[in-house]
Amino acid sequence: MEEIKLYLKMERNFRQMTIVTGSTTAIITPFRNGTLDEQTYANLIKRQIDNGINAICPVGTTGESATLTHDEHKRCIEIAVEVCKGTNAKVLAGAGSNATHEAVEIAKHAQRCGVDALFSVAPYYNKPSQEGLYQHYKTIANAIPDLGLMLYNVPGRTGVDIQADTVIRLFDDCPNIYGIKEATGSLERTIELISQRPDLKVLSGDDAIDFPILACGGAGITSVTANLLPNLKSKLVDEALAGNYAVAKKINEELYPINKVLFCESNPIPIKAAMYLAGLIENLEYRLPLVAPSSENMKKIEKVLENYEIVKF
Repeated sequence: MEEIKLYLKMERNFRQMTIVTGSTTAIITPFRNGTLDEQTYANLIKRQIDNGINAICPVGTTGESATLTHDEHKRCIEIAVEVCKGTNAKVLAGAGSNATHEAVEIAKHAQRCGVDALFSVAPYYNKPSQEGLYQHYKTIANAIPDLGLMLYNVPGRTGVDIQADTVIRLFDDCPNIYGIKEATGSLERTIELISQRPDLKVLSGDDAIDFPILACGGAGITSVTANLLPNLKSKLVDEALAGNYAVAKKINEELYPINKVLFCESNPIPIKAAMYLAGLIENLEYRLPLVAPSSENMKKIEKVLENYEIVKF
């Protein structure tokens, strides 16, 4: 009995760790002449903070993490922590890999840097079983037991779905796993998770359905579009979490055209092009195998941008 009481006390303490929710931005990684453009990267993060975003998410899918060197990945996390220090913005850093030991290494580095929490994408290419996913995330969580960890489910990119039963099992068994970034595009999945574990924090990972997920009990968003329009995305979340659903719904609908066009090609190809067209980055550079959008899609992006007022630096 005493062991059970001790475990429950530990669990409650872990649940009191920093939990990052609200409006979060999957920040892009700018390059200059093939290398990380540190100054522009810092400026982009500061712009997010100035426009009300609650947290920065460096080195996720949008940050081209799959093509960064390990040193670049770590440096992006370091810069995010440096810029957010002393502000109200938190850092929800990416610590994902298709190899568990690499994810653990990145997670430990991020913890040393002083991030507020981590998110970790499902191991891509390997297509592990649900048991493999469970063991992968449990290993990461155990390596950083006093730091909050969010799962990141995006089966369209990884080739594997972290099924609801596995998410719930991890949430129950690993006290520092507090939530999931849901990018399946499924509202049913969000409802399935929240209905079974109301304390599980679900963040929308699909810009087009941010409002529906928030209205169904989601705790926030991780947005691609916020790179361009952090002011609108932060307001959408603030209004929804305050229960002002009519206002939030209207913003979500106004953002639909830009949300749609930013996925006309694989993310982050369109968002980087849009930021270049909007004058937020000086160079339109990607890491191979990513390349610039087709001329046809570039015109589509440019046309949609005409409908929005982009806040500059």
